[in-house]
Amino acid sequence: MWQDAIESALATLRGNIRNHPGQFPHITEGQKYEWGGNDDWIEGFYTGMMWLAYEYGGDSFFKTSAEEQLAHYRHRLDHHIVLDHHDIGFLYSLSAVAQWRVTGSEEARQLALEAADKLLLRYRPTYGALQAWGQEDDPQNGGRIIIDCLMNLPLLYWAHEQTGDRKYYDIAVQHVRKSLRFLVRGDGSSYHTFYFDTETGSALRGGTHQGYQDGSTWTRGQAWGVYGFALSYRYTGENIYLDASKRLAKYFIAHLPEDHVAYWDFDVTVEAGTPRDSSASAITACGILELLELLPADDPDRGELSEALHAMMTSLAENYSTRAIPGAVGLLRHGSYHVRGDRAPDDYMIWGDYYYLEALVRLERGIKGYW
Repeated sequence: MWQDAIESALATLRGNIRNHPGQFPHITEGQKYEWGGNDDWIEGFYTGMMWLAYEYGGDSFFKTSAEEQLAHYRHRLDHHIVLDHHDIGFLYSLSAVAQWRVTGSEEARQLALEAADKLLLRYRPTYGALQAWGQEDDPQNGGRIIIDCLMNLPLLYWAHEQTGDRKYYDIAVQHVRKSLRFLVRGDGSSYHTFYFDTETGSALRGGTHQGYQDGSTWTRGQAWGVYGFALSYRYTGENIYLDASKRLAKYFIAHLPEDHVAYWDFDVTVEAGTPRDSSASAITACGILELLELLPADDPDRGELSEALHAMMTSLAENYSTRAIPGAVGLLRHGSYHVRGDRAPDDYMIWGDYYYLEALVRLERGIKGYW
């Protein structure tokens, strides 16, 4: 039932590759992408879409296009181009690890291991977690963790599997434990970020960067938690992460509007013109797909999760996709980047495109992402 949506998505992706050779999409406004170099946190999603497209249809055009981009990621790592953040996993899991998984490329494997080493440099032993943004002495972001980083931990888990070196696994586990304790609230909602004292490691307060307010639940952050905790369960087998993923998923589902696609924050007042975030629903769909694979067959919540998954994906495909828009460069409409900061509050989001395609090909053929 998802085949038409996939074929439309692949046609859009093919057009973007042909029209912008050697370039990467950047978020702007006006229902378009700006095309440029590999210098943001989002480029991996574009390369990851190429690998999904190749695995789905076997078209060597997508494989060659993705392989050609590896040199950009090598150049970026070698020259330390805008890598003072936790998003190294987003960049290198969907490019280098993906290429290794699909082709067995030793060049890609080596690059991914070096990227994992780069991510380890963000570990702060004082509070036992990976710092989200900036240098260690950053006055604003020192001591700050972020729920998004759960999706970067698979790069470390993978590096442990490849090398047998416990440092990758141990740091990933320390971070996910810290995230579970301080980012997840008792009702299954989540903080976007949390602050620790950089000298003592003491917990300070929860906060947000892109959410409505510090105590609200930013929907994309909640989505990162759904998928990220499920992935940590896959790698560790610790049931507390499977339970956390399910609790966050159920909270997400319970707070959706009638059309099953989230607004940008669960606590914002909904009125005419309140922005959605279709990307949050696409990420959560992928997280639920992961959950359904990991949960026991007799888990009482399987039915609720499966029903919500299909409702979200049907709405995305029928009401938010660009299938009926000739010449569209994005796959999903009505994504939001940073509503409070008035940065692309209602437009295409390349990560939304990626997770939408990942969910589609997993539903249709069981093809997973590269986490």
